[in-house]
Amino acid sequence: MNIGVDIRSLMIKNRTGVGEYNFELLNAVFKLDKNNQYFLFYNSYKNLDKILPKWDQPNVHYAGAQFPNKIFNLAIAGKILRLNRLLPKKIDCWYSPNINFCCLDKNIKHVITIHDLSFEIFPEFYTFKQRLWHWFTKPKKQCQQAETIIVPSENTRRDLVQYYQIDEQKIKVIYPGISEIFNRPPTGQDKTIVQKKYNLPENFILFLGSIEPRKNILGLISAFEKLPSQLTDKYYLIIAGASGWKNHPIYEKATKSKLKNQIKFLGYISDTDKPNLYALAKLFVFPSFYEGFGFPIIEAMKIGTPVITSNRSSLPEVSRSSAYLIEPNNIGSLILGIKTLLENRPLREKYSERGHQLASTYSWNDHARAWLKEILFLSENTTDQIDKIS
Repeated sequence: MNIGVDIRSLMIKNRTGVGEYNFELLNAVFKLDKNNQYFLFYNSYKNLDKILPKWDQPNVHYAGAQFPNKIFNLAIAGKILRLNRLLPKKIDCWYSPNINFCCLDKNIKHVITIHDLSFEIFPEFYTFKQRLWHWFTKPKKQCQQAETIIVPSENTRRDLVQYYQIDEQKIKVIYPGISEIFNRPPTGQDKTIVQKKYNLPENFILFLGSIEPRKNILGLISAFEKLPSQLTDKYYLIIAGASGWKNHPIYEKATKSKLKNQIKFLGYISDTDKPNLYALAKLFVFPSFYEGFGFPIIEAMKIGTPVITSNRSSLPEVSRSSAYLIEPNNIGSLILGIKTLLENRPLREKYSERGHQLASTYSWNDHARAWLKEILFLSENTTDQIDKIS
């Protein structure tokens, strides 16, 4: 079977979100599948040899184009270009790891992963340019035309049915895994190196994620400001993650806060530093308004850091009973959660143990096997391969 794979999400050096998902999925798939042929498509005018991941095996082929991006996207949107025709061989199906400009010949079966519909449910959290981009990419039409839609949670499945009227039968829920980098427990020496690298205090509450409105960082800063003085005298608030969009009010609030000297932004965190950063935190707080899955809460749990997160969207589903849930629109709820866990060590330890056990159940190998089955089901001649990966 010849499979086209969109790897445009891997064209940036500092991968986040979708890029990490695409890398981990393909890495696991290529370990399992040495038979089917994969054609990895990307488009860039620049040389990406130092950025794109290297999978050196006979059934993995790179297919790069060098169109100016704006012209390329307009040609795709106008159906002038068909992505499958840019590959060196005829393919049986095309896999999109996220919404992007996509146009295929009608006989090509399209499998797409939809991580969430936050842009439909909370358009106010996005810039005008981003909303325009979603309008041009036509995500609803792509979903309606796709052969199979893969989602990371039941919550995203429900959203697709509600907002796009998609037939439930073609939506497949496959929970993602967690990177192997979190399997090795951080050592004291590793933690010390990271602590010195970022000039971290001894006691801190951690947030890690893109700095954008949807993550409810404004609410987190407000809650931190209103904690009892015996806690704010001891703890700092560390906010880590790449700068997203519409985040000027977030930085401004932190700068003008009465506790500004105890609020620190770290910026983008490399994968190698993440486990140690989680391990150093006394508490991980992720009060997002909406998530399709919520990788950071599972990463923190794997390290054993107690987690506070929202009772909205997929977060209760993904965290199950292993995180302390708060109402993200209620600052009082967030204050109570932080105060309760910081002052109750046995409760922190309980969530730490529960979280670690839960996080260990999320596996990229399992995700890749389930993904492969969905891809192979599209071909009539792969029954024996499906049996082998079952």
